[in-house]
Amino acid sequence: MAGSRGYPKAARLRRRREFLSLQREGRRRHTAHLVLIQRPSTGPQSRLGVTVSKRVGNAVARNHVKRILREVFRHCRGRMQAPIDVVVIAKPGAATITYAQAANEFARALDLGHDG
Repeated sequence: MAGSRGYPKAARLRRRREFLSLQREGRRRHTAHLVLIQRPSTGPQSRLGVTVSKRVGNAVARNHVKRILREVFRHCRGRMQAPIDVVVIAKPGAATITYAQAANEFARALDLGHDG
């Protein structure tokens, strides 16, 4: 998991204050299954934070959604022009999202172009 294809700790938003700061200051984009909040990153690389509440489903469903979103981010990182911080909030209907749907919504919301 080296290079731009991995998902190291440096590519994750991990602290509550980082999530809250981004939610206060970031730009929101709504899609059918997701809310994406973004702003330019203060660090050298793009970072992702994922929030999936119990309204989405049980633990298995929530973890499935998180795995899909992390994988989509991992593949999209190379297409991001400048480093950005992104928080993705899953909406209640997100338990049924497929990888292709997530990739499409993620790319449209961040203006990356579609590549599935």
